[in-house]
Amino acid sequence: MELISETQALSDACSRLSAQPFVTVDTEFMRETTYYPKLCLIQMAGPDGFACLVDPLAKGLDLKPFFDLMAHEGTVKVFHSARQDLEIVWLLGGLLPQPFFDTQVAAMVCGYGDSVSYEQLVNDVAKARIDKSSRFTDWSRRPLSEAQLAYALSDVTHLVTIYQVLAAELVRTDRGLWLDEEMAVLTSPETYQADPAFAWRRLAGRMRKPREIAVLMEVAGWREAEAQSRNVPRGRILKDEAVIDIATSAPRSVEALGRLRTIPAGFERSRTGSEILAAVERGFARDLSQIAAPERSRSRGGGSGALVDLLKVLLKAVAEAEGVAPKIIATVDDLEALAEDDAADVPVLQGWRRSLFGERALALKHGRMALSVERGRVVVRDLP
Repeated sequence: MELISETQALSDACSRLSAQPFVTVDTEFMRETTYYPKLCLIQMAGPDGFACLVDPLAKGLDLKPFFDLMAHEGTVKVFHSARQDLEIVWLLGGLLPQPFFDTQVAAMVCGYGDSVSYEQLVNDVAKARIDKSSRFTDWSRRPLSEAQLAYALSDVTHLVTIYQVLAAELVRTDRGLWLDEEMAVLTSPETYQADPAFAWRRLAGRMRKPREIAVLMEVAGWREAEAQSRNVPRGRILKDEAVIDIATSAPRSVEALGRLRTIPAGFERSRTGSEILAAVERGFARDLSQIAAPERSRSRGGGSGALVDLLKVLLKAVAEAEGVAPKIIATVDDLEALAEDDAADVPVLQGWRRSLFGERALALKHGRMALSVERGRVVVRDLP
C-alpha cells in the first residue's frame, strides 16, 4: 500500500474519482502544538472500489487536484463528522466541498442516536470491524506503517457502504430536506473563520457586568490574534482560567497582574504581561453602553423549569416514535425559548421541526395534550 506523493499521480486519482457519483473523504491531522491543524494524510474512496491515500507532507506535492475535486459539483463529497476536515479544506484550499454529505448528521436523522461514532456505524451498517490499534498515532511521522495505512484507508472504504445505506434510508423516509439546515452550517465559511473579535464569547459564562465583559473582549481577542500569528494553541499564550481571572479582576498595574493566582511568577514583567495590561486598558476605554451581557439561561427564571423538563420528556418520546435523534429536532435552548414564548424565533417552531414536534409541544404547554406511561413507555395523547 503506497502513499501518493507526486502531483501527477494525485491528478490521475482525482480525475478518476471525479467521474464517480460520490467520493468518501477523510483526513488525518495534528494540532496539539499548533493553532491551525497540520494536514498529514488524505484518504479517498469511490463506489467503484478505487481508494487511495495521499501524503500532503511530500515535498513538491501540489494539492490543487484534490481541491478541484472538492469543488467538482458532479460528485458528492461524503465525510463523517466533517467539521474539522472541512476546516482544513477551507484553510488550505479557500473553499468548502460542494455538494456535501455528513454521515453523522444523516445517521441522527435515521435514528442512530446523537453524535453517532464512525466505529458504531461501521459495526451496525457496514457489518464490519475496525482494527483500532493505530487510532492514537503520530500521523506526521514518516514512514507510516502498513497497519497505519490500512487503518487510515478503512476510514473511507467502509464509509462507501454507510453512505449508500443512509442515502437510501433518507429517500425511503423522505427526510432528505431535514439535513439541509445542518449541512448549510457546515458548508458556511463563517463556521471556520475564527475572528479574534468574537473569541470572548466562549469564555463569557456567567459574566454579567459590562466592565468585566469589556475587559474579556480585549484580553481574549488579544490572545486569539497572538495564537493565530504564532500558530500555537491558545493555552500556550494564556490559559482560559487566566483570561477569565484577568477579566474579573481587571489589573491595571504590573503589581496587580502579578498578584493573580493564575499568572505564573514573573510573567507580569514580560512583554506578554505588558500586552495584557494594554488589553485591559482598551477594555476600560470601551463604551459600556454598547456592551450587552450574554443572555441568561431561560430556565433559571419565570417558573418555566418544570415545563422545560416536561418538554424534554415529550421530545424524547417523539424522537423514539419517529426514529430520529432528539438533538436533530430541538436543543435545550429551543425548549426554554418555547416554554416562555409561543412565537419564539427558534428552529423547533419552523418547517419540518414544527410539524414533527413544535405543534405538539405547544399543545402540551396549553393543556391540549397529555403524557402517560403504558408498558414502560411514554405515550402522547390528545385531550378533548
